[in-house]
Amino acid sequence: MRVLHVYKTYLPDTMTGVTQVIHTLAKHGPAHGIENTVFCLSKTPTVGRVAFENHEIRSAPVTLDVASTPLSWSGRPAFVEEVERADLVHYHFPWPVMDFYHLISARNKPSVVTYHSDVVKQRVIGAAYRYLRVPFLNSMDAIVATSPNYVASSAVLRPRRDDVTVIPIGIDPPPAELDAALLVKWRTRLPEPFFLFVGAFRYYKGLPYLLLAARQSGLNVVLAGEDADREALNDVPSNVRVVGRVSDAEKWCLLSLCHAFVLPSHLRSEAFGVSLLEAAFSAKPMISCEIGTGTTFVNINGETGFAVPPADPTALAEAMNRLLGDPSMAQACGQNARRRAQTHFTASAMAERYAALYRDAIAAKKAKRFRS
Repeated sequence: MRVLHVYKTYLPDTMTGVTQVIHTLAKHGPAHGIENTVFCLSKTPTVGRVAFENHEIRSAPVTLDVASTPLSWSGRPAFVEEVERADLVHYHFPWPVMDFYHLISARNKPSVVTYHSDVVKQRVIGAAYRYLRVPFLNSMDAIVATSPNYVASSAVLRPRRDDVTVIPIGIDPPPAELDAALLVKWRTRLPEPFFLFVGAFRYYKGLPYLLLAARQSGLNVVLAGEDADREALNDVPSNVRVVGRVSDAEKWCLLSLCHAFVLPSHLRSEAFGVSLLEAAFSAKPMISCEIGTGTTFVNINGETGFAVPPADPTALAEAMNRLLGDPSMAQACGQNARRRAQTHFTASAMAERYAALYRDAIAAKKAKRFRS
């Protein structure tokens, strides 16, 4: 089975939650007889289809970027070519360009969409976008959400809830043995104990509130990730270390060394929180915000950590102090988090469920054509 994944960007250009999901599905696809190709846009596109690990990437050049939506004048011909090769197209929402491509060029191809997030920031554009979004979603053979929480809280998905399949995001566990030299490096550089944030420094991540919480509590905080929004890091207190982008190996070392993990995202743009899964597999207690998304599907308040009100630095500081002041509770939350991750959020389970969904979607499309 040939599956074409479609999203606005991909590795190695960016490492977002959505691109991680696509990469994980591509990595595990061959075990289910699936050959994967990813179609995306890139500011440094390659010519034609290129091999990337165990799958392929077909990129088209970015011509213009409007409201976080990359456009490409030459993207559609490349998309059409890849659609013709595929048995099924797997779209990753949102990216309005792909809706347009699909509706004019790929309606007859079996297709599924993973609805990762509502359009949150671009409200004016989002209101107009519904005239494209509605026929796009109506044409899908299957719609997937990543958590029941998001289905319940999304104005778009809630009316369709009977037609939505929930497949939680899954990841591979950390390596059995961490890099000893890297562990020594970070242990000697960072204060103990510390609270860790890992992720891109974006507007919805709530980092200004975490900085205020660090200032209020005086606790050590380490921020690791891509500096996409420097304004989010104005006036950093002395007890906060900004270590920047780290490798996967370094990330797992930081997770091993931290006391707890904090994801202060305060807006629904944080639709799931893959970094929470990484903390859970590392048996770390978590602090996140209750924003009606998958973050509270991963982090259960009082069981795997704390879910606090969004944009509330005092609540963040109180949760951090509670986890630091009660080591036995913190350890219990971390163990609960790991058990939950191993039960609900493995990459192998996610890949298996998508493989079954693909087969069902192809069969449904064939049956529909036969009836017509």
